[in-house]
Amino acid sequence: MSAAVPPPPGYYVPAVLFFDENEELDISSIKAHVLRLAEGGVTGILVQGSNGEAQHLSHEERKLAIQLTRQTLDEAGYKNVLVIAGTGAQSTRETKKLCVDAKDAGASHVLVLTPSTWPPQMTTENILRFHREVADASPIPTMIYNFPTVTAGQDLDSDVIKTLAKHPNIVGVKLSCGNIGKLHRLTWMFPSSKFAVFAGRTDTFLHGLNAGSAGTIAALVNILPKLHGILYRLFQAGDTKAAMDLQALLGHGDWAASKVGGIGGIKAVVSTHFGYGKPHVRGPLKAVNVDNLANNEYYQTLKKLIDMEKST
Repeated sequence: MSAAVPPPPGYYVPAVLFFDENEELDISSIKAHVLRLAEGGVTGILVQGSNGEAQHLSHEERKLAIQLTRQTLDEAGYKNVLVIAGTGAQSTRETKKLCVDAKDAGASHVLVLTPSTWPPQMTTENILRFHREVADASPIPTMIYNFPTVTAGQDLDSDVIKTLAKHPNIVGVKLSCGNIGKLHRLTWMFPSSKFAVFAGRTDTFLHGLNAGSAGTIAALVNILPKLHGILYRLFQAGDTKAAMDLQALLGHGDWAASKVGGIGGIKAVVSTHFGYGKPHVRGPLKAVNVDNLANNEYYQTLKKLIDMEKST
């Protein structure tokens, strides 16, 4: 197997997925969101990351969401914006199928969570075997998704990721663990052209770039794509002071987004301030009513950043 190519450096968004009041896919709102993100300059869109409620979707819905994202981008002239698909599942067999579905639906890469139903069984040997078998079978390049919060506390260390990075079809990692030391160890060992290491949170975006990362795949980009683009360009231009100042603001925004209701909160903020979508989620997640956040200090932080976003 010849070595596959990682996604290019930049800033990516794990897009939320909008539903109607019956919890069916809200096609028009999904398309509106994809277009606003593309207009905000994102390098790529991750469909069915944790923010995309992948675990709440049928196989048919997962495939449709990827197709819809790719089609919407292409029709609007954003063919250069990548579509990455989350394909994590609780069995190796199902994960392999989802990788094939992702390729058929138009994704260029897949992002794979480690199974978490049986944590005691997920030894280092089993983790390596799972990711290698998925990568062997996947028709498109795979990336490792390290997010202890949604994998029963499993936190892949740099030794495990380093070992997996040597597989010719494993081309990167999203580190939602927020561990800059781990990120730096990996970037020191692998150039982004061979194995792309992405910060998985906005509050580590610039710090990751300073440590050699390929950029970020971060939930806050759903709300503030343009500001993330400004930060990325400030880093590229070497304007350290301005970049650090903006990183500080976005770091507070990242914390605020985590305090207003998670996925439901992000949907509520987007629908309130950008004119599309409703804050419906699939249970057991809980919808958020923005009216109830009127006096919430974290929501006020987000509102100030949204004013900046709209003024750029």
